[in-house]
Amino acid sequence: MAGSRKKTIVRKLSQDWIAGYLPASGFLHSGIIELLALDGKTLQLAAAELKWVCYVRDFNSGEAANPERLLRKTFTGRPRSEGVVLRLQLSDGDVLEGLASNDLSLISGEGVFLTPPDIRSNTQRLWIPPTAIAQLEVLTVVGAAKRSKPTPPAGPTTQESLF
Repeated sequence: MAGSRKKTIVRKLSQDWIAGYLPASGFLHSGIIELLALDGKTLQLAAAELKWVCYVRDFNSGEAANPERLLRKTFTGRPRSEGVVLRLQLSDGDVLEGLASNDLSLISGEGVFLTPPDIRSNTQRLWIPPTAIAQLEVLTVVGAAKRSKPTPPAGPTTQESLF
């Protein structure tokens, strides 16, 4: 595992959850996730049993049923960041929208990283395993504005004298 671990809440398909620490990426090995639990033990979790992994700001949300505090699951407007806006229907019927990076990680088969619609909530980033996704729909692609090349000035290239 990598040296830097982030706070995560792992939600299983059975709706149970576990708080612990995972690296920001590269944590999936042969379909198994090694989670460093809060008590210091390493837990091996099968990715096929997981609904999502939420990278959170804080463990102490005060909500036992919804510790990731993922309240708004759809965008109310167009996101400002670059990426691909996805709508996922999960295998338990839950619908979630998020912003994914526009690169080959979308088709790698190791899961999808999403930025949730409400970036001010406790959840900063989500990872959803492919086994938890029942349907995936691309809503839009948000890209950077194309910058036009400056046109060269017409006429002489030297500055005219004013006096």
